Amino acid sequence: MPDDIAAEKVLTLRALGADIEQIRAQDFGRNSRATTSVVVSTNQGTDTPALHEHVEPRGFFADQFENMSNFMAHYEGTGPEIWQQTNQSLNAFVSGAGTGGTIAGVACYLKERQPTIRIVLSDPEGSGLYNKVKHGVMYDPKESEGRKRRHQVDTIVEGIGINRLTRNFQQALPVIDDAIRVTDEEAVSMSRYLVKHDGLFLGSSSGKSKPDDLNTSIHRAIACNLVAAVKVAKTLAPFTGKRVVTILCDSGSRHYSKFWNDEYLKEAGIKTDLSIIDRLVSRA
Repeated sequence: MPDDIAAEKVLTLRALGADIEQIRAQDFGRNSRATTSVVVSTNQGTDTPALHEHVEPRGFFADQFENMSNFMAHYEGTGPEIWQQTNQSLNAFVSGAGTGGTIAGVACYLKERQPTIRIVLSDPEGSGLYNKVKHGVMYDPKESEGRKRRHQVDTIVEGIGINRLTRNFQQALPVIDDAIRVTDEEAVSMSRYLVKHDGLFLGSSSGKSKPDDLNTSIHRAIACNLVAAVKVAKTLAPFTGKRVVTILCDSGSRHYSKFWNDEYLKEAGIKTDLSIIDRLVSRA
């Protein structure tokens, strides 16, 4: 597993009996030719064959970034579910993108049935997808030399945000209408707002960091998605009768050590300010 992932995810897998080897996070698209085949550990323990020796397959690499089964699962499953549960009536769909499978599969399905539905990407700080949608260039200023604080996407988020085009996300590009950048402070504040006002304990999608062990990401797309969904809703005048759909894809229970850790956020320089969301949800 990547060495910058939330500790709760590692502990969960260990509790289920897995042996975890954490490695420096890698971008499969830039640094390898990985395919949906076998991943062999590079740990040269006593029970591990030398790298040059033939070994039997010990695992399956799902390759969710490039594997089109990802796209199809949402095209054949999530998209139809949303279409049915909204009684075929919605104005916009908002989603973040990591692998890109969710937004691509759902968006393609919905657009085929109602081309006027707005598809909006929710993208955290440090990710290049926002600029790809808005300006056609895969780039974010935080990626420039001397400014990057972590070795992956410079954000507190785990699960969304990326700086390369995946095969799954490429399916979404022709049908995405707009993109919204969500700041770390907006995502963190939205998560606290939801606990206070709605009793929802959810994940996030943004982050800042500090050197070494604080160079980590934090959550999935939930708080980020909701910030963007509210912004989209405010563009749909009049407000009455409009329906914006997004996905609450993660619980906060796996992120106590970082996103829900006030001390961590303080050290990372991320403010929690519910007035940000109060102003956002206001119709004024």
